[in-house]
Amino acid sequence: MSEAKRQAAEKAIEYVQPDTIVGVGTGSTVAYFIEALGAIKDRIKGAVSSSEQSTELLRARGIEVIDLNAAGPLALYVDGADECDARRCLIKGGGAALTREKIIAEASEQFVCIIDPSKRVDVLGRFPLPIEVIPMARSLVAREIIAMTAGQPVWRQVADGRGLLTDNGNYILDVHGLGITDPVALERSLNQIPGVVSVGLFARRPADVVIVGGEPPLVV
Repeated sequence: MSEAKRQAAEKAIEYVQPDTIVGVGTGSTVAYFIEALGAIKDRIKGAVSSSEQSTELLRARGIEVIDLNAAGPLALYVDGADECDARRCLIKGGGAALTREKIIAEASEQFVCIIDPSKRVDVLGRFPLPIEVIPMARSLVAREIIAMTAGQPVWRQVADGRGLLTDNGNYILDVHGLGITDPVALERSLNQIPGVVSVGLFARRPADVVIVGGEPPLVV
């Protein structure tokens, strides 16, 4: 799938406007986009990054990383996804950067999602839904999720058994066993649980354009 990822990333470069600040997501497909963005770095003012990982890649290619507070509204945000349905609703957060990704998507006029064909699904939920939670609320949020949905939350951990920490210092619960037929409603409901920082459903604000490597773009 690496060639499909590269194709999608390089196609997304066509959406980059001169003299703008570009919002940049996180993940293996976005890494190809950052590589392509480096080739045109003199045409843009810089980038707003969704993760420490992407910040390192951007700076390694000589692209200035700008704080979103200083950048203001963005013309474009480019990011990948773990799943995408026909309505361009997404599951994101496999790389644990969902909160910053959601903030940048909200700040952007256009959200271009780049994926390979394996990420397309009819119903979201085959990929476990990531939810970022305040550490002290982990168990509370897990119980509320079980009561609210048919899913099973699993605390994402690193190799030594400690909880994975996001760039924001929080935990991730991955909710397995969901079949998400109304992603907007589920996103809204999960956001109301005290202790939830962000939900990996991008449905209230879906992608405007989805570029699937090797296929025509799915446009709003």
